[in-house]
Amino acid sequence: MRSLCVLVIGGMLIALTVVGCSESGTTAMGPNREYAMPSASVTFDSAHPQIEHNTESYDVITENEFVDSMTNPKSTFSIDVDTASYSNVRRMLNDGDPPPKGAVRIEELVNYFNYQYEGPESDGHPFSIHTDIGKCPWEEEHQLIRIALKGKPMPKRERPDCNLVFLLDVSGSMNSPRKLPLVKRAMRMLVDNLENDDRIAIAVYAGASGLVLPSTPASEAGEIFKALESLRAGGSTNGGQGIQLAYQVASKNFINDGVNRVVLCTDGDFNVGVTDRSSLVDLIEKKAKSGIELSVLGFGTGNIKDDAMEQLADHGNGNYAYLDSQLEARKALVEQINGTLITIAKDVKIQVDFNPARVGAYRLIGYENRVMENEDFSDDKKDAGEIGAGHSVTALYEIVPAGVKSPARKDSASEFVETRLKEEASSTDTILKVNLRYKLPEESESNLFCVTLDRKVDDPVLMPEGDFKFAASVAAYGMLLRDSKHKGEADWDWVLKAANESLGEDSKGYRTEFVSLVRQAAMLH
Repeated sequence: MRSLCVLVIGGMLIALTVVGCSESGTTAMGPNREYAMPSASVTFDSAHPQIEHNTESYDVITENEFVDSMTNPKSTFSIDVDTASYSNVRRMLNDGDPPPKGAVRIEELVNYFNYQYEGPESDGHPFSIHTDIGKCPWEEEHQLIRIALKGKPMPKRERPDCNLVFLLDVSGSMNSPRKLPLVKRAMRMLVDNLENDDRIAIAVYAGASGLVLPSTPASEAGEIFKALESLRAGGSTNGGQGIQLAYQVASKNFINDGVNRVVLCTDGDFNVGVTDRSSLVDLIEKKAKSGIELSVLGFGTGNIKDDAMEQLADHGNGNYAYLDSQLEARKALVEQINGTLITIAKDVKIQVDFNPARVGAYRLIGYENRVMENEDFSDDKKDAGEIGAGHSVTALYEIVPAGVKSPARKDSASEFVETRLKEEASSTDTILKVNLRYKLPEESESNLFCVTLDRKVDDPVLMPEGDFKFAASVAAYGMLLRDSKHKGEADWDWVLKAANESLGEDSKGYRTEFVSLVRQAAMLH
């Protein structure tokens, strides 16, 4: 039963459509029926737009400081392939708003772009490691180290069967053109790029949770699309109950040696029901260990819970992307579908061992919430990041060459302890050694992969052209957005010039778009 009433509140014209439904909270509806949550949906008259209160939340980021390589030569962190920060910051800049500092995760800005890294050997590790060095553009006496991983690509014909559960937020907070309508278009794109034997289920949550579509083969795309189009937003948000339902469906339809994944689409606004985040994290970690991973896609503006969404994806052995447009949905779910769905290595940790005879101090740029204790590197029980098929990962270190005044050395030497270099440290060409641990998807013990960065002492260090310079320009862009105390001489003019000089082929136009964002950011700062 449907009724319509019109209210005028404070000069605002509001039309309310009330849909009757059963009294049982959790509902199973077929794809040819409209799915209605047990509450009213609100449609705002176009002449009187909805006034949104900004309740977005972001974790506080405490920047990494310079570390003295003589007293602490090792730096350990978990890799990260998330890209949500880049598109979220883009959304804010396009809306004319400077982003809050907590929204700017520099590693996600850098890793948004593809770089021309060589892939792994066919019979070796599932990814390659590359290292190189260049002049630091914002501190004349410093240098930049780039460490890059490139995952093995997987042809579409080799992709294992998929068991996917779309968990869609249809609460009242999703009642916006940037939210539920974009969710529907994004999910249609994903379905269009699946194989006939892949399976899709659709669960939803709001004031109650429901299974809108049981696990259905992708060959029945028409039924899947009907189920998507039946959804509308209304009610409060019982996210915890929805996640539990989605995992139940995924477990029931589990595919051995296949892709088993829950895809959560939300603005992250968990506000009623089972919302204790630690309990959700425990559930998600347990399910990830059983082989069901979690990807999180964020949508919309005004009440994004970026901190919650990133945490859930991290613990679910999945990735977190923010979709601000249909083009971004295509990038994440069409162009990079294998990387989004298929994990080729898990619990990937990097430990860089710096040679103090060549490096006086170092600073990891970004990855603040991925830094690990050095002793965690060899502990296979410690969770770390995942790499998807074809994914690349880039990390940058700013280093202070030995002999250059170091910002990390602020204390006088101890009267009781003397630290000395090994004799071979001064005679080697090795600047650093990269140690990397990872597990194959079905294994519980890690593998070790090591490479070194070697360079003769007298060889000049210049700024490499191409990808290296572009990555440096993106890192500088992030530091300027955050007003980092480490930004040195970086300014918007240099970022713009460096990015323009290193566009490369840019067939998709992502780097060209970045240049436009730099201009917008410069005008706002």
